Amino acid sequence: MYKKFFNLKENPFNVNPDPRYLFLTRSTQEALACLTYGIETRKGFILLTGEVGTGKTTLLNKLLGWLHQENVATAFVFNPRLSVSQFFDFMMADFGIPCESRMKSQVLIKLNQWLLDRYQAGERAVLIVDEAQNLSPQMLEEIRLLTNLETSTEKLLQIVLAGQPELEGKLNQPQMRQLRQRITLRAKTLPLTLEETRGYINERLRIAGSDGSEVFSAGAIEAIHQYARGIPRVTNVLSEHALISAFVDQRKPVPREVVDEVAHDFELLEVDPASQAMAAAEVPLNGISAAGAPLNGNHPPLVESLLQALNTLVERLNNSEITVEPERARQTETPTEKEP
Repeated sequence: MYKKFFNLKENPFNVNPDPRYLFLTRSTQEALACLTYGIETRKGFILLTGEVGTGKTTLLNKLLGWLHQENVATAFVFNPRLSVSQFFDFMMADFGIPCESRMKSQVLIKLNQWLLDRYQAGERAVLIVDEAQNLSPQMLEEIRLLTNLETSTEKLLQIVLAGQPELEGKLNQPQMRQLRQRITLRAKTLPLTLEETRGYINERLRIAGSDGSEVFSAGAIEAIHQYARGIPRVTNVLSEHALISAFVDQRKPVPREVVDEVAHDFELLEVDPASQAMAAAEVPLNGISAAGAPLNGNHPPLVESLLQALNTLVERLNNSEITVEPERARQTETPTEKEP
C-alpha cells in the first residue's frame, strides 16, 4: 500500500523472523559468534537468552541457514510444549532418522548409532530448542541426558537452548544444577540503543529496496526508540503503522507526531512497572533526587506530575509548625498496660 509512495520494493517491517533482515549489533554479533564457535568446537550445551522480541528466533534462523550451508544435520523444536515421547518423535523426524519403534530405548539406540556414523564421517548434528522457558523440568532432564551421547573426547550432539530470561531462573533452581553445570557457553540478545535503532531502521529500509531518500525524520526515529524501548519487534510494529499513517496523510518523511499517534493507539504511552520502580527509587525531595541529582523535568508526564505533587507535600511538611511531643510519641509506640 505504501511501498510506491516511499520508493520501497517490499515491506521492511514484517514481524516474521526473516534472517535476511538480521541487524548485527554488537550483542547479536557476539551471540552469533558464541553459537557458531560452540557448535564448531563441539561444546555440547549452549544457552541463548533474551527479552521478548529482541530477535532470538531471527538469530536462530540465521544460524540454521549457516548450518545447512555447512552440511550440519539439524532438528529445530519450536514448540516445546510436548510430552517426552512427542519430543523424541519430532526430533527424530526432523533429523530424518527412521525408527519403527516408539520405545524410548529403541529410539535412543537409533539416535546414538546415527550420531556415531556422522561423527566418524566428520559431520555434526545440532538440536535447537526455541521457547525453552516453557520446557517442563522432566523434559529438561531428558534433554540433559542426551548429552551423555558422546565419545571419550567429544559430544556427539550439540544442543542449543533458546528462551526468555525466565529460562535462566528455571535453570537456577537446585534440581537443575546438573543441567546448569553442563552449559559451556552463554549468549544474550539485548535491546537496541538509540544509535542501533537508527541503524536497524535504515538497514531494513535498504534491504527492502529504499533508494536512500529519507523515510523517517530524526525525531520519528527517536520517538520509535522511546516507545519501543529498544525492542526490535515493537520497533517493527511502530514503524510499519507509522508508514501506513504517513502514507494516508501523504506525509514524507514520517514526522514524529505520526509516531506519537501510533504509539497512543497501541497504548504505549503508559509507564511500565520497571520505569515506575526506577522513578520511585529516585523520588526527588525539594528538587533533589535520592541520587542527589536536581529534578530536570525529563520524566514522562505521569511521573512528572507525581514528583511535583510529592515536592509540594514535602515543602508543606517542612514549613509546618506541627510537632509531636517526645513523651507522647513514646507512649503511642509502646503503650503501657493499664492497672486494674
